[in-house]
Amino acid sequence: MERKGSGRPRTLTPAQERQVLGWVNGKNPGQHGFAFGLWTRQVVRELIQKKCAARLSLASVGTLLARLGLSPQKPLQHAYQRDPLAVTHWEKQTYPAIVKHAKREKAEIDFWDASGFRADAVQGRTWAVKGVTPVVAVPGQRQSISAASAVNSKGGFWFAVYSGGLNGELFVALLKLMMKGRRRPIHLVLDGLPAHKTRGVRDDVDSLKGRLTLHFLPGDAQDLNPDELVWSYTKRTGVARRPLRSGEKLADRVHDQLSDIAARPELVRSFFRHPSVAYISDL
Repeated sequence: MERKGSGRPRTLTPAQERQVLGWVNGKNPGQHGFAFGLWTRQVVRELIQKKCAARLSLASVGTLLARLGLSPQKPLQHAYQRDPLAVTHWEKQTYPAIVKHAKREKAEIDFWDASGFRADAVQGRTWAVKGVTPVVAVPGQRQSISAASAVNSKGGFWFAVYSGGLNGELFVALLKLMMKGRRRPIHLVLDGLPAHKTRGVRDDVDSLKGRLTLHFLPGDAQDLNPDELVWSYTKRTGVARRPLRSGEKLADRVHDQLSDIAARPELVRSFFRHPSVAYISDL
């Protein structure tokens, strides 16, 4: 006597599952109306709902993809080099001195960073046949946007979204926006990007007569800046998880995400609890 399976019936028929494999394997989400280059579970789930009128959980989508012989594959990342002695000096001497100075002035210590966003950026894993490295096709029309932000250990968060690359003139304009309405002096920690050190920047900072002081991190020590964690969080939970639909603007998506972070001071404070920034002592 044949025994029937006791598990829940599958939402998709075998034929539909084969269709899913055909859509994903060797194809690009852009071919199905997504302005995004990676096959994530969310993208596949939306495609199944669109094509098959079936709603699956993310877990079910992952199970389906694995059953079809696909696996999430992550691009390699390059490690950066830095001077360990310079990092130690920053953590043990330079930053504690900044804290003492800020306390005397009743000033605020903020960490600044900027980042670029692309709708087709390869920020995560994409499902593909096991053992076969996928090739992600890039659409001819690519949306890109940049953003700058400043965070502090009390949960404060400021940001601005802008187009193009950062130069000294734009950096001065962004600093003016950041300083607008501030009552306390600001000690701003940031990297040594050339745009941060132009004559125009120095003149603008000098004109503020002590209201703004810039402090530069050691070279290639991005992980000492908690604002780096803001970008990591934004990219990991943003377009990579909820891809843009056709016609949606990347600038609007990034602005909404950063607005959400600004409204969640506890989330901002959590970035300062990361082991890489444990040296920050003004919590």
